[in-house]
Amino acid sequence: MGTTALRLLESAADGEGRLHPFSGATEIFITPGYRFRAVDALMTNFHLPRSTLFMLVCAFSGLETMRAAYAHAIAQGYGFYSYGDSSLLFRDTR
Repeated sequence: MGTTALRLLESAADGEGRLHPFSGATEIFITPGYRFRAVDALMTNFHLPRSTLFMLVCAFSGLETMRAAYAHAIAQGYGFYSYGDSSLLFRDTR
């Protein structure tokens, strides 16, 4: 799933990670330190550095993991932004 679906699923999850019916707008803003409840994998593209979506992926997989992934992507000439290459990320469980 992508970042929008991740935000919706996290909004619909209770403290135990169980999903419940959800309707309406989500106001969840995910930054490093957020404790994920429901999602453990994320497929998304490479986002602009210093963007809210980059903060979300750093919160999800860890800042050092994302720095390494972005360094690799830049070195290999991956496409960035909405029509660029995608990445499969896993939740940092440390």
